[in-house]
Amino acid sequence: MIESSSPDPEKVIVIGMGLSPKDLTLRHLDIIRKADILIGGKRHLACFKDHSGIHKAITRDIPGLMDFIGRHYKTRQVVVLASGDPLLFGIGSAIIDALGPDHVEIHPNISSVAAAFARIKEPWQDARLISLHGKQSENSLLTAAAESPLVAVLTDPSRNPGWIADLLLRHQLHQIHICVLEQLGAPSEIITWHSPEEAAGKTFSEPNIVVLKRTFVPQALPGLHLGMPDDDFDHDNGLITKAEIRAISLARLKLLPHHVLWDLGAGSGSVGIEASRLLPLGKIVAIEKHPDRIRNIESNRLRHGVRNMEIRQAVLPDGLDGLPAPDRIFIGGGGRQLETIIRSAAGYLKPGGILVVNTVLMDNLTAALTTLNELGFSTETAQIQVSRSKDMPWSQRFEAQNPVWIISGIIKP
Repeated sequence: MIESSSPDPEKVIVIGMGLSPKDLTLRHLDIIRKADILIGGKRHLACFKDHSGIHKAITRDIPGLMDFIGRHYKTRQVVVLASGDPLLFGIGSAIIDALGPDHVEIHPNISSVAAAFARIKEPWQDARLISLHGKQSENSLLTAAAESPLVAVLTDPSRNPGWIADLLLRHQLHQIHICVLEQLGAPSEIITWHSPEEAAGKTFSEPNIVVLKRTFVPQALPGLHLGMPDDDFDHDNGLITKAEIRAISLARLKLLPHHVLWDLGAGSGSVGIEASRLLPLGKIVAIEKHPDRIRNIESNRLRHGVRNMEIRQAVLPDGLDGLPAPDRIFIGGGGRQLETIIRSAAGYLKPGGILVVNTVLMDNLTAALTTLNELGFSTETAQIQVSRSKDMPWSQRFEAQNPVWIISGIIKP
């Protein structure tokens, strides 16, 4: 005998289906049986063909669905069938937003994420979860892959496992295993593991969920931090971006873990070397024309254990062809050629990229701003004046450093 209370006609009841109707309890089935209006995806409604109430399929018109529910739930018992857990990127949150929490009752069930980790026998309390349903989430996915050894990805038909594999390859992320779980809970369930190269361009059946498992551990760089003392770097007669300016410039670059950074006119390489701390999945390309400074960059790279930096000797604006396309560009030198360097380098910048210029020369301040604006960047400029304490026979005094202009250029959408 089924024990149940009568549903509240002024509450919409949202029931998670789990992986299949087999995950529904007797209580769930009793609530569904008593529904005046049954709402769900076509796949879910097909499981209740004999239900005598009104059936309404969920489509992409979510506002229209909310309007429909709002017109009927106070006089008729409305039951909504949701995939998995209704509050895990599900329809439940939209209904709560539309009606208010007092008018919604949620019955959770097993989610595809929980089922996926159960299938592959992986504890997932520290895993990251990314949904690609109807969203452009490249940066979110890449950042999650950088920060967590396990990432669950809810795919959609266009941002599917092959698309994910291609994204990883475009950002040189080869050391990640891709688990594709197709049609979880169905008799046709398939679970396979792939390298990014194997999964790219391959077709998988819908619905599916992806788990990314990192096969490497990003190396911690001992002692490396932002704003390191200038003496921690070999440099040529003080030709180094000073610690305070370095930290602010890196902040203006807004680096994400997977980015490619070009450090042009790298000098000692200090900016790129500190940036490596922020780019565990990314890459730095340092370009410098002077052989002595190239040796300093190589020495500094070795001293600080940086492995994701490529060093190239070239006279800018030459030497940029064939490099991985940059997400960010830092120009710490350039002299009379600054305008030409900006124009050339900007042509390689990815959409949404940022270019940051440091200069102490007024003519180059004007050249940088004029050039960036002509190229369609939005610009922001800060002048930084740093004074450092200096010991005296007794007490201390402040010694002023050269003022530096930091010019940021962001590609306008």
